[in-house]
Amino acid sequence: MNFLFHMGRYALFVRRVFGKPVNHRIFFNQIAQEMEALGISSVGIVVIISFFMGAVITLQTAYNIEMPFIPKYTVGLAARDSILLEFSSTIVSLILAGKVGSHIASEIGTMRVTEQIDALDVMGINSAGFLVLPKVVALVVLNPFLVMISMGVGIFGGWIAGTSTGVVPSADYIYGIQYGFIPFYVIYSLIKAVVFAFLITTISGYWGYYASGGSLEVGRSSTKAVVVSSVQILLFNLLLTQLLLA
Repeated sequence: MNFLFHMGRYALFVRRVFGKPVNHRIFFNQIAQEMEALGISSVGIVVIISFFMGAVITLQTAYNIEMPFIPKYTVGLAARDSILLEFSSTIVSLILAGKVGSHIASEIGTMRVTEQIDALDVMGINSAGFLVLPKVVALVVLNPFLVMISMGVGIFGGWIAGTSTGVVPSADYIYGIQYGFIPFYVIYSLIKAVVFAFLITTISGYWGYYASGGSLEVGRSSTKAVVVSSVQILLFNLLLTQLLLA
């Protein structure tokens, strides 16, 4: 019953979030600020993790297919498909669920326990839309770009690791990246990025918006936001894979 309660309240919360903004100029200014706070500030961690992720995928693939009848370009092919299909979209979104999700939940939760949200409601402002909708729009717009950056950096990291250690020649790795390329794989990852961004922002906003008590409860809400967002990302990753690639 607790699950059904939160599902129903979450659905009503999302409907409130997508209410009409009170002032469009303020709304667009909020989107620009949230892009900086949620998206652009995450570029560094995305680049670092993607580089080492691509390097590890390449080395593990090369060390596990050391057979004379398997061509060397298979390393580049396997690294490319692993990065495009799964790691850049899902792993980056899981990282953002921890970084961005906890930030959103703690920020809105603090506003709730300090009665700032109550003040917005008293003034007749749709507090859910005012606080959460700019975050949703900002991350939905920027997350696909973060995923594309992750793809490029991950493949580059694999090339650096493969060529510097000598496990795969540069020409073979590049040929493997180009061999049998399916453009829909990129579109598939970008679709997942948009869905995951929506889940992260709305779920984190939900747990922060309905926080109660004091600072301890805000911390618990942040933890719930990260856990629930991560689980939903994995669930929807399974559903979208079945729908788009089956």
